[in-house]
Amino acid sequence: MYLKLEQKLTLISENNQLKELAIIAFTSNDEGSSHVRASLELFTSHFTVYEIQSIEQITATFRQLALNDQAIALTLACHQNTSLSADFLLRCHRSEPSHSAKKLLICSANHISEMLRTLNNGHLDCCLTSPVSDSQLVSTIKHELSNYVLEKRYVFEKKQGLAKRQLDWVNYAQVLEQERLLRAHLEQRMNSYQPDFIRDVHTLSDHELTENVIHALNLFFDIEDEGKARRVYSPEHLLTKEGEPNRFLWFITSGKVALYKKDQRGQQREVVRHEKGNIVGGMSFVTGECSFSTAITLTQTHVIKLDRDVFSKVMQSDNTLLPLFTNLLLRHFNRRLQRSINTKLVLQETIESLESAHRQLIEKEKMAVLGQLVAGVAHELNNPTAAMLRSTDIVKEKLAKLVSNQVDPQTHQLGLGLLRQAQTINPTSTAEIRQRAKALNGMVKDNSLAKKVVQLNLDRDSSFSHCLSLDTKKLKELVTSLEIYHSVGSNLRSLDVCSKRVADMVKSLKSYARSDDETQHRCDIHEGLEDTLVIFENKLKVYSVETHYSAIPDIYCFPNALQQVWTNLISNAIDALPIVGVITINTRLETINAIEYATVEVIDNGSGIDEPMLNSVFEVNFTTKKAGNFGLGIGLSICRQIIEQHNGMISIKSKPNTYTKVTVHLPLTQQQTLLNQEINHE
Repeated sequence: MYLKLEQKLTLISENNQLKELAIIAFTSNDEGSSHVRASLELFTSHFTVYEIQSIEQITATFRQLALNDQAIALTLACHQNTSLSADFLLRCHRSEPSHSAKKLLICSANHISEMLRTLNNGHLDCCLTSPVSDSQLVSTIKHELSNYVLEKRYVFEKKQGLAKRQLDWVNYAQVLEQERLLRAHLEQRMNSYQPDFIRDVHTLSDHELTENVIHALNLFFDIEDEGKARRVYSPEHLLTKEGEPNRFLWFITSGKVALYKKDQRGQQREVVRHEKGNIVGGMSFVTGECSFSTAITLTQTHVIKLDRDVFSKVMQSDNTLLPLFTNLLLRHFNRRLQRSINTKLVLQETIESLESAHRQLIEKEKMAVLGQLVAGVAHELNNPTAAMLRSTDIVKEKLAKLVSNQVDPQTHQLGLGLLRQAQTINPTSTAEIRQRAKALNGMVKDNSLAKKVVQLNLDRDSSFSHCLSLDTKKLKELVTSLEIYHSVGSNLRSLDVCSKRVADMVKSLKSYARSDDETQHRCDIHEGLEDTLVIFENKLKVYSVETHYSAIPDIYCFPNALQQVWTNLISNAIDALPIVGVITINTRLETINAIEYATVEVIDNGSGIDEPMLNSVFEVNFTTKKAGNFGLGIGLSICRQIIEQHNGMISIKSKPNTYTKVTVHLPLTQQQTLLNQEINHE
């Protein structure tokens, strides 16, 4: 909006574009003033621009600004008479409405003395000598207006009794110095919380704080309460139940609520009562754990019931409510902590006076901890133990066949070689098996038989090459005989891997924790992946597993720790698989930011993870497993800690009902870790 004074009333009424800040331009009819007008047009979306061409119009303009409830942000003088421009700026400086406005003078270099006089008297913030380019003029106006907005910060609304309202810096950033205003806006928002928490809120009494929170919540729900958050419960209404999930937070506005806790004999005992201003379900609401106690109303009780979505919406609706409610929540938790501490002090005094009861209590506590550890380790022992039992049965069966089968010495020697080779398996990806089997098509007509030859690594055994020319029936009989030897060796390896896994778990149980004295050494990550697949072989037999391994050198790592990672990732993938499930494992070398990494991908075609949940998968106690699937006690949070311990990275991508892909990057070198090890060994 660019208004000449004599036109302003009509245009304001017709266009209804009155802004809270104004710019006054003192101009003449020369070419320089026309140049200024064009530049000021760029700011009319956020500022009302008034143009005057005589000193006498200043008073009338100020009167109009007062009626319009506008503040003056910039006074600009670009009159062909530089002396008049200086007088205009002087009057603006002395007048209350424009005293704090930024003052800009545009004059010829020939009038430098007038410019210096105005500058020395403090009537000028910036001066430009004409001719001035469009970009320089616009940039200068932006800078001065930005200075005003940041310094002023507030405007007065006279129609509301001189109420002070903060300028919207984000809005003005659209036409002024955007980066500067946005940065100031963010800093102001962040800094605003500290005074609220430290200076304002903590001085309030519990009663004052409660009344403020209730008032703020009522203001919000007076406008929007689709979920009927404000509720009235009759006596003996159940709010939370001990040991059951809780998704809500109840803020009591009137009435009484009692909390009950079961003792060792299962009898409910009242532990505390809550009244107006107290919070029910706060701990379980924040942590996501099951309710610690049972909450029942004692009288007619008015509450505000909030789920996580509504709670987030309420807190974001009003900046003043967040510190108030947070302080109230902290006081609630503090009271609970104080009650807990007092209870423990009383208990400690009782224990000290009863030595025998004290020893029994300690013994019971140890047994409870041991029971939890045993339960967790027993679950983790399930998979390797099942694999050992399965391998034992297979070895018994195959050994019986080896004893009963009559084979020629050459076949027996070849079989013994396969048996030894299978005990030190070199993992082969499914993609490589298909490729090598395809290469045998000319000699072996049966594709299934060709895959078995490759899986037994017979295609690379020179002593077996002449057997490939046998007819299909004889070759099949020979491979079937040799497959028994390979199966025995493979299952012996499985027994070895699983027994070591069991031994590690038992060792960890003895010390109440996993061993942390493992040192780094070189290992093949493919062997760790294959060992994990062996452990889960019983679960994977109804699914498809595809492995695509690239040539990756051995890396320095903590093998047992990485084994936990592979176990958790593959277990999670299995739990998510549909009826026709496929797990794909890819490995490759990648260079990221000049660092070479071994990359491992575990992909499943399962149920996937919703986008909002992806940011939480690495949080402690977070799970996406279906009901009934017991966790391994490792968790993706521990996986990330292990990977970060190796200076690596872990990420996850997913699409609901399509796939989930977890990617692990492990650096090939661990120079700093190795250096620390060498120092410790010395």
